[in-house]
Amino acid sequence: MTLKDIAGAAIAAADAKSAFAGKSAVDVDVLIVGLGPVGAVIANLLGRYGVHTLAIDKSKELFLAPRAIALDNEALRILQQAGIGERDFEQMAIPCVRLRSPLLGEFGTINTLGSIDGHPKLVTFYQPELERVLRTRLERYECVQVLLGAKLTAFTELKKHVIATLHFEQAGDLMVRARYVIGADGASSLVRRLLGQKFEGRTYIEDWLIVDAHKCGRTINHVEFICDHRRPGPHMPAPGGRERWEFKLHPEETREEMESDARIHELLAPRDTPQEVNIERKAVYRFHARVADAFSKERVFLAGDAAHITPPFVGQGLVAGLRDAANLCWKLAWVVKGHASADILDSYDAERRPHAKAMIRMAKLMGKLVMPRNAAVALLTHGFLRAARSVPPLRRYFDELGIKPKNRFASGLFVKGRSAAKLLRGSTLPQGYVRRRDGDIRLSDDAIDAKFTLIGFGVDPYPLLDARLLQQFTAAGGQVLQIAYRGQRPATGTQRCWEDVTGVFLPGLAGVGWAAVIRPDRTILHDGPVTQVDRLVRESLQLLGAPLSHPESLAHAH
Repeated sequence: MTLKDIAGAAIAAADAKSAFAGKSAVDVDVLIVGLGPVGAVIANLLGRYGVHTLAIDKSKELFLAPRAIALDNEALRILQQAGIGERDFEQMAIPCVRLRSPLLGEFGTINTLGSIDGHPKLVTFYQPELERVLRTRLERYECVQVLLGAKLTAFTELKKHVIATLHFEQAGDLMVRARYVIGADGASSLVRRLLGQKFEGRTYIEDWLIVDAHKCGRTINHVEFICDHRRPGPHMPAPGGRERWEFKLHPEETREEMESDARIHELLAPRDTPQEVNIERKAVYRFHARVADAFSKERVFLAGDAAHITPPFVGQGLVAGLRDAANLCWKLAWVVKGHASADILDSYDAERRPHAKAMIRMAKLMGKLVMPRNAAVALLTHGFLRAARSVPPLRRYFDELGIKPKNRFASGLFVKGRSAAKLLRGSTLPQGYVRRRDGDIRLSDDAIDAKFTLIGFGVDPYPLLDARLLQQFTAAGGQVLQIAYRGQRPATGTQRCWEDVTGVFLPGLAGVGWAAVIRPDRTILHDGPVTQVDRLVRESLQLLGAPLSHPESLAHAH
């Protein structure tokens, strides 16, 4: 009972349903509603964890117009965890973001040159290409099925599962019985509306024209914001000779007027843009700053734009959705596989919603810099920022992305408190290059793999761990690894030992003789001296609330 149409081509609705012919209801562990980039990443992560998943989308074809355009190092790292590498889709690294004013010139520069956690700080990309790669990669997972042309019409939450009704235009309805449902169906999410969740925030009254063009000839290599109160707008390059411009409309300007090719070329002329550009997309839109009042309810979860919408000024819309995916998927997998109590799912909202709101606040602040109300406000705010950059700490705070909210949780699924090490519980473990005894060099996330992991820094914690606790930890999806300092040559455990070749971990993060328990999403759950490894593992297992038995998934049980 498999269906593989993941290349993005259209399929007949009747053929889609025929994959489940003779069945009045289909049983799955997780139903994903919406197969945009966030839904596709969720499907890939769940597939990697071995969760029986059905992903649906009401559209039969891949949407070929570019929308999201920027990804940061966090997003690239999450794609890495989902099995998508930097070479799998074309990217353009952005060295800086420049803020320019017609009154003061360049008043701010954000440094995005270099890398964090093994990935560029900021890249632009072509969204249809990434989505095609994400869907194609689902072919490797037999536990993941895809139905295109399937529209969710209703669902009913019961004690142990959710009954969802899918409608096919030419083939009627299909009932799906899922243990959990994820709504990744966009800003107008039907899943959110059926849940009765509020979507509070602000819709900005200003209209904006977005223009994506191809083969522009000379292109810039950075992102620039023209912070002109008369006509503000960003301008940025993208792979394949593409560029994007956005222009704020005046109150008297209409959609029809602004979307005409003649008007677009008129707007591009002052930007030294040739007339022969090939316009791929032109659209007038309004941006929003909204957050659902909860990201989950019982067995139903919201992710991506269904849960939050971020103004576009900091390029964090899609990135926030990918953070949702990384946070939620491993928790669902551990619950489905019987490795953890369903209580851990409550931490999804507690961990993700505050950070999503913080990102929206930053985007709104950036919006005030980009589109000042008038010349006086522009002169005041831009002048202040330009003057503040003469103070080194303030300059570093703005130029080196100190203003960006850290993805660290105030509350959630980690042991409260702080140890004597540089490790911060509830934050993300840094990534660096590590080497195995056989010479194999990888990024550390690839070495850790998609598991719950006990790491000993400079010391192998395996022989120090009580045998019964080790058995329980392994049964809960855990593994034990050692990260050795550069030049250390352990005598045993060569397959479980990775040498830190760049110093990210030793001495950068921890001292020799320290240990940490790391979640599959790379969040630090617990840490302490390796001599107390039994306590670290015991308290971590208690936090997971691993049940006494490990039931088969619902799909296999049926």
